[in-house]
Amino acid sequence: MGDKTTINTLVEGGSASAGPPLGPELGPLPADVGEVVQEINDKTSDFQGMEVPVDVIVDEDTGEFEIE
Repeated sequence: MGDKTTINTLVEGGSASAGPPLGPELGPLPADVGEVVQEINDKTSDFQGMEVPVDVIVDEDTGEFEIE
């Protein structure tokens, strides 16, 4: 595995989008922004209307990502 970049952000539960703050930070990385947003929304859908801290960990070589 290559180097990893971690993006720490707050998103509204179930309402992450490819716009700021996520889009600009993910843009230079090889991860699929749409897939990242979809997974964040799936994992945070129980927290509608609440700010949820999210870490997106992206492998800079493969584009694979984890959401915590």
